Amino acid sequence: MKILLKNGRLVDYKTKVDGKKDILITDEKVEKIADEINCDVDKIIDCSNLIIIPGMIDIHCHLREPGFEYKETIATGSKSAVSGGFTTICPMPNTKPVPDSAIILSEIIKKGKEEGCCNILPYSSVTKGEKGDELVDFSEMKKAGAIAFSDDGMPVVNSKLMREAIIKADRVGTFVASHCEEKSVASGAINRGEIADRLGVEGVYPEAEEIMAAREIVISETNNVRAHICHISTKTTKNMVRDAKKRGVKITCETCPHYFTFTVDEVLKSGTNAKMNPPLREEEDRKAIIEGLREGTIDCIVTDHAPHSEEEKNQALSKAPNGIIGFETALSSEIMNLVDTGDISYLDLVKLTSYNPAQLLKIDKGTIEEGKIADITIFDPNEEYVYKKENIVSKAKNSPFIGRKLKGKVKYTIVGGKIVYQDK
Repeated sequence: MKILLKNGRLVDYKTKVDGKKDILITDEKVEKIADEINCDVDKIIDCSNLIIIPGMIDIHCHLREPGFEYKETIATGSKSAVSGGFTTICPMPNTKPVPDSAIILSEIIKKGKEEGCCNILPYSSVTKGEKGDELVDFSEMKKAGAIAFSDDGMPVVNSKLMREAIIKADRVGTFVASHCEEKSVASGAINRGEIADRLGVEGVYPEAEEIMAAREIVISETNNVRAHICHISTKTTKNMVRDAKKRGVKITCETCPHYFTFTVDEVLKSGTNAKMNPPLREEEDRKAIIEGLREGTIDCIVTDHAPHSEEEKNQALSKAPNGIIGFETALSSEIMNLVDTGDISYLDLVKLTSYNPAQLLKIDKGTIEEGKIADITIFDPNEEYVYKKENIVSKAKNSPFIGRKLKGKVKYTIVGGKIVYQDK
């Protein structure tokens, strides 16, 4: 199968290309990139006025399978992912059963290959059953295909155990992605402050994230090992990571579109569809997250795609589960709140969504070069659309973006040289 992408604007961070190019895809790989290519092919895609980037990589999401298929499945989640331009996704291990053994993890990997429509690289849990008591066999899980380790959603409270986990993950060539939440100050529904008081709900202290982030930085620095902080949301966390990196600490971190798009005020408009963990913060935090992306403190953007049923989200604010879906709105949010504002360039965006994630995972992706696997996202940066509930591809509908006019539409997603999504 030969596919020719004509007249598109190729943006690739690794090669620093940002300009009009034709791209020839033969079978699963990029065969040629040139100013103009004319040859016999099976399909020509006119990419005039479109941007072509390396397939986006989401290193933090939730597919809910096995165990919670009523929320999402590998099939529906990956379909949602490719409609949002993602070619590789890394599901977290808070499933039932938890992938804490090679057998369970292998089953998830097998199903991902059979039913997924993009590359699915799952995490192993850090502890057995995500209970925080006993570590998994890191070497065995890495050999079985674990891309990294996390007890996401269930912070490892025992610092001695977490220290050992971070060191072991580093030894096998990967990392622990830490959900930073100090439980003694984490109780609550939304960020602590005026909105929480007005709604009469308990507020989450920002220190809940910051205390645990500080711990991971200390472990990383003291032992000279790699550690990764999940979904940072506060100014203080961003500043701590920035300062640690200046000292040469091997710490990395991620954030999500909702933390640079919304503040806690969104809860007044979207209710439980604006409830997540960590919670939406204040305006100074939102601006700090954007600053962190601009200055290079934050390594990548993830979705933390977290599907829930409508019945679950239709509960009171204090009882509804945390999380929103994010695959289908991430690119638009990034274009509108980062690129269009002048905070970052499209080259920077590719660095945050494709190149850096590939580097963190140590996979041969995140760039469009001759001879490389053709994982490619093609989008119209100027197309506007209303994100309607009835058009959501995910099985879940819990999103604060519903009903909003968004900008930036994915037109094609190509995985391994195959068109897996085409906008109608």
